[in-house]
Amino acid sequence: MAFNVAHFLAEQAAAQPTAAAVRAPVGRTEDGSIRYTERSFAALEAEASATAHYFAAAGIGRGGRVLLMVRPGLDLIRIVFALFKLGAVPIVIDPGMGLKKFLRCVRHSRPSALVGIAPAIWVARCFRPSFRGVDIRIGVGRAFEKEIANYADRGAYAVVDSAADELAAILFTSGSTGPAKGVCYAHGMFLAQVEAIRRQYGIEPGEVDLPMLPVFALFNPALGMCTVVPEMNPSRPATVDPARIVQAIRQNAVSNSFGSPALWTKIARYCERESITLPSIRRILMAGAPVPPALMAQMRALLPNGDIHTPYGATEALPVSSISATEVLEQTAVRTQKGEGTCVGQALPDVKLRIIEPAEGAIASIEDVVAEPAGRIGEIIVQGPSVTRAYDQLPEADASSKIVDAAGVWHRMGDMGWLDAEGRLWFCGRRVERVQTADGPMYTDCCEAIFNAHPDVYRSALIDLGGGRPGMVIEPEPGSFPKSAAAKAAFAQALAELGGQHALTASIRDFFFEANFPVDVRHNAKIHRLSLARKYALK
Repeated sequence: MAFNVAHFLAEQAAAQPTAAAVRAPVGRTEDGSIRYTERSFAALEAEASATAHYFAAAGIGRGGRVLLMVRPGLDLIRIVFALFKLGAVPIVIDPGMGLKKFLRCVRHSRPSALVGIAPAIWVARCFRPSFRGVDIRIGVGRAFEKEIANYADRGAYAVVDSAADELAAILFTSGSTGPAKGVCYAHGMFLAQVEAIRRQYGIEPGEVDLPMLPVFALFNPALGMCTVVPEMNPSRPATVDPARIVQAIRQNAVSNSFGSPALWTKIARYCERESITLPSIRRILMAGAPVPPALMAQMRALLPNGDIHTPYGATEALPVSSISATEVLEQTAVRTQKGEGTCVGQALPDVKLRIIEPAEGAIASIEDVVAEPAGRIGEIIVQGPSVTRAYDQLPEADASSKIVDAAGVWHRMGDMGWLDAEGRLWFCGRRVERVQTADGPMYTDCCEAIFNAHPDVYRSALIDLGGGRPGMVIEPEPGSFPKSAAAKAAFAQALAELGGQHALTASIRDFFFEANFPVDVRHNAKIHRLSLARKYALK
């Protein structure tokens, strides 16, 4: 069996050679339409092969670690597939995490080659100690295009026959609740992800995707979808202009799109203001943070021919489960609003899901876990073909996050949740962010849903003020931030009365207000609750 996903690109080039594989924006036409540079599947395969020939001549080979510092789009896609053909290992780190954290990740991953844009080459020269061991530096620009053209007559580059457990890539976590860690992806795991996504969402060749998380574009050639590169800065997703995203969707008849709830909130509000619907969309995948039912309802009204799906997972395990907006709005939303958590659906086929009693420290064997019954909140663990087995050179992280059994490895998601009578998973919050009160644990997603129902609350964050005393930080809706001490007191009183209506939140009496929450750079959706807790901790 061929496990290397680079085979998929060659297959699509043979099956639909002239169909568009990538459209990358390069400006505007006179009438204001987006102007694209386009590659067919046959052209993309040819360029990936030429790139592989060039890389091989430069000394990049099977197993070589290659740090990628290129912009999302055509370059990223053809370079990654060239590296897969070679059996080399691309290393992908979020540039938005900041230079200090980025350099720490580079030092830890120890690449032997760097492929990047001109500023990346400059960074490598200025911070040589972090790039020690990088013997090959390849700049991406005009000279790169000429080099690829020089190898165009070499023909197809034979894909390395990678084993299922052979290292394929190292993808770093966002570091939203701790230091970013490199996650080891094997070729068999990529293959399992592609098949799981195709099967779960009924994706067909010829569809058009607009991915607002660059790494998701890497699945598209394998799925036979055309990738429309969005006009946005992936390291600063909060700055996205929703008008540009909507224009790209309409101009390209986009049928599929992935983005975080924060991004879709901006797009939904823009569409409502401008009375725009998106009839070409078949499905929207919304993930990165719990999706409020109100946002689902708002988005569904804009999709006359589509639905919203919220896959649950993490860099270490994706996808784990999924649920549609239809099921949420018809069955589970009312329970979310009562504080039961966010339902993230049934586990996907081949994924095993268990809820266990939370344990401090490592769990050496699956025999050592204590299973929780249906309906009781516990720690979420998962196992399956798309679940990663290890971090990159982090034995302590492996020990604290992985559980071994005879069938393989279970991953501890770091999340708390429970299973209902139908076997659906409910997410309650991150394990490290729960507040351990004298009356028992309080969970972020459960408590925050109560306050998010207030019309002037955009989002909220449960924090530990110290000693297990719960507090709630509020990010008001635009225009609703209290401008005086009296206004803050009145807002806090209204929130206290709202919380007092539920036993779950009746003990919360301390409220704070932030104009903008600190959030992760990848999705602009995961709230840094621990940093808020440090800011407002009672001395």
